[in-house]
Amino acid sequence: MILFLAGTSDARELAVLLKSDGVDLLATVVTDSAAKSLEEVGITTRVGRLPLEDMTALAKEQKVTKIVDASHPFAEEASKNAMACAEELQLPYIRYERETRSYVDHPNVLLVENYEQAALEAKSRKGVVMLTTGSKTLGTFTKHLLGDPEIRLIARMLPRKDNMEKCEALGVEQKNIIAMQGPFSKELNAALYTQFGVTTMITKESGQVGAVDEKLAAALELGIYTIMIDRPKLVYGEMHQSFAGVLEAVGKQVVV
Repeated sequence: MILFLAGTSDARELAVLLKSDGVDLLATVVTDSAAKSLEEVGITTRVGRLPLEDMTALAKEQKVTKIVDASHPFAEEASKNAMACAEELQLPYIRYERETRSYVDHPNVLLVENYEQAALEAKSRKGVVMLTTGSKTLGTFTKHLLGDPEIRLIARMLPRKDNMEKCEALGVEQKNIIAMQGPFSKELNAALYTQFGVTTMITKESGQVGAVDEKLAAALELGIYTIMIDRPKLVYGEMHQSFAGVLEAVGKQVVV
């Protein structure tokens, strides 16, 4: 049994590929919608974040023999827990992470190390700031950007009840919320930037599959300054950026 941390759309594809190759796996996801997409193809799924203690207990209960970590590039805590669990139980840990891309060779793109730096940089620039990094770190941005009369913060995130409640709790007005499910085309990104008069866009370096290219291309065409948050610097051990590498690591081969 493989414990499979699924955090992205390409992670789902990898899980389906493993299952079709006869691999027995239990997938863990954060949202009900992600669980549904996996369960529809017959993959057993557990919903909810797993602290280390819970992950270790689950791995023991399910007699897990390997851990495949295909969580989101920014799900730092999930990866740390998976590595610690593998070490504690002496299990192979295999990391799948979508390929990174270089976006720094443009005068209108600033690469920063973390959310705090991104918020402070946006604060210094003023104007209309569109946040496309989700709700998890929204508080970091509202702390620095709300209340400044020279800044309008637009928060774009998934249309979930808990996200809207978080916006309300943090003081983000409804008129400044874009609640939509991606992926977004370059044209739709451009339309949203234009509609709200965006001058600065904040995103994460999630890779091409994470729709960063479309966000960035639209922003650069419109002359919008982009603050991009770099991926966490974790030492994963065995890491692959292709499905073939993961299949080989678990003892399978890609069927052409």
